[in-house]
Amino acid sequence: MMGYEVDTTTYSIGADDYHIRSLLDRQQYWDPDGQAARAGISSASWPLFGLVWPAGLALADEMSRLVVAGKTILEIGCGLGLSSLVLQRRGADITATDHHPLAEEFLRFNAALNDLPPIDFQRASWTGANPDLGRFDLIIGSDLLYERGHPSELALFLACHASPTAEIIVADPGRGQCARFNAEMLEDGYARRERRRDFPGAAVKSGRIMTFSR
Repeated sequence: MMGYEVDTTTYSIGADDYHIRSLLDRQQYWDPDGQAARAGISSASWPLFGLVWPAGLALADEMSRLVVAGKTILEIGCGLGLSSLVLQRRGADITATDHHPLAEEFLRFNAALNDLPPIDFQRASWTGANPDLGRFDLIIGSDLLYERGHPSELALFLACHASPTAEIIVADPGRGQCARFNAEMLEDGYARRERRRDFPGAAVKSGRIMTFSR
């Protein structure tokens, strides 16, 4: 029996509705065998993967309109996998990753809930090797830069898994680490463009969609 409470909410993305099972709130925590603790996930951060955040909704909306034909796509920090579900419904070649021990279970449940086939998933860390993951033409993620070490860790992960001509799309609500991440990406040979947009449901409406290409 699971030791946490869940909820199901319907989100309209593009022309489609997506039914998403999430954690009930930020007070949930369940790590009976210590998997999360061994992965460095604290009790305070444990529930964050299991909620739909404004930046995640913004990224999913972007994925409902982006040209994706012929691209291999990776979602990093997928959480509940809303953007991956949007891409799966569009027939994209999508792989999802997260380091949370329950992310795959929630992703598979949500795919089935929306009558979609299972999405390829790998549990992956930004701080270790992921030799089976490969390289991708398009890498996407939302709300990734919320800790001080994340810019460097994410840039290193991207160096290992982005193809030579990859595009990176990050939806960021303004966590304060963007400047450091931009500098890391510039050093790695990426050009950057940024577009401000409202993030649905955010306390601070204006977020940003950052696109890096080389």
